[in-house]
Amino acid sequence: MTDLLLTGARPWTPGEPLEPADIAVSGGRIAAVGPDLAGAPEHQGAQVVDLGGAIVLPGLVDAHCHLDKTMFGGPWTPNTGGRTLEGRIRNGEGRRAELGVPSADYAANLLRAMVAAGTSFVRSHIDIDPEVGLAGVEAVREAAARLAGKVDVELVAFPQGGLLTRPGVPGLLEAALRDGVGVVGGLDPAGFDRDPAGQLDLLFGLAERYGAKIDVHLHDQGLLGAWEYELIVERTKATGMAGRVAISHAYAMGGLEPDHQRRIADALADAGVAMITCAVGGAPVVPVRLMAETGARLAIGNDGIRDLWTPYGDGDMLRRVNQVAFRDRLMSDPEIELALAAGTHGGAAVLGLADYGLAVGCNADLLAVNATAPAEAVVSVPVRRLVVKGGAVVAHDGVLAD
Repeated sequence: MTDLLLTGARPWTPGEPLEPADIAVSGGRIAAVGPDLAGAPEHQGAQVVDLGGAIVLPGLVDAHCHLDKTMFGGPWTPNTGGRTLEGRIRNGEGRRAELGVPSADYAANLLRAMVAAGTSFVRSHIDIDPEVGLAGVEAVREAAARLAGKVDVELVAFPQGGLLTRPGVPGLLEAALRDGVGVVGGLDPAGFDRDPAGQLDLLFGLAERYGAKIDVHLHDQGLLGAWEYELIVERTKATGMAGRVAISHAYAMGGLEPDHQRRIADALADAGVAMITCAVGGAPVVPVRLMAETGARLAIGNDGIRDLWTPYGDGDMLRRVNQVAFRDRLMSDPEIELALAAGTHGGAAVLGLADYGLAVGCNADLLAVNATAPAEAVVSVPVRRLVVKGGAVVAHDGVLAD
């Protein structure tokens, strides 16, 4: 029995042409995709939504954000973090108690905005340090529970203030993993901790022990950053962790010479190591076309949103895809679609999502936008006409469903 029937759709899959089709949903999964499904007996009695030719995309994937840091929906707070990594870290830690973060309310506010904009999956880094302990994990879990059935949230235990340089942090990361957090994070193994081998020993050891994934914030630029990529690739291959390791930000990648970029991208593809880019400020963006050409995985995330690091952001992943495409000078429709693929299928691959997409049998996580082409949807960032999660309508015209 069909539960939901979307008529007049144009489903999008990377590399395939747009073709008019209806989409039938049953039991939370896509049961059929094809023309003129409305007349079939098995679809009688379904909730019918006529999309009038709208493009249907798989649910957006925010592969890198910080729900524990956000003050979304709260009073305006002038940014006092300055421009250095160290300054922003210390400012964030110093003011969070004063401003009531981490906050389940703020995190839930942001998740609601994300859902209304078509995001189905989120990976959120959670600060772990001796002062905050696992409070951020608890706050984000509570926020995710309030949006259960509307968005899935994966947590990263993240040593924002340093890992090896801060006593007690390794034990707290392990406590978070014991508590069910599925990803362990790192931070600039060379530039911040100044012991890349030691940090990677710890991260890969924890990941192997708890069956966790790894996601390393890597801001270090130039040859230092490139060398750290090589270390991560080597460690991933040695431990057999292909498909479970990601490098976030990867600023160095966007600033290297083209030949050096290609060597790294080839090595990433061979080792099964992904990169996640966020188009933050003026920082370099990971080259989208090169990653696609080499088969290296690339995902996109919003990073910080209305927090003590940045006053900007609205949680809209389609807008973030737009910013990545703009910053990387993607001009033709096929190039722009590469960024859209990174914000959907690329993120799904990094998070290890099963049954993702718009094929029969996939989970019915999708959104509809009014646009003549996928590239136009990225450029114009239209209001999401419809958002479906697990086969249920969760938002329409940019507003959460009751």
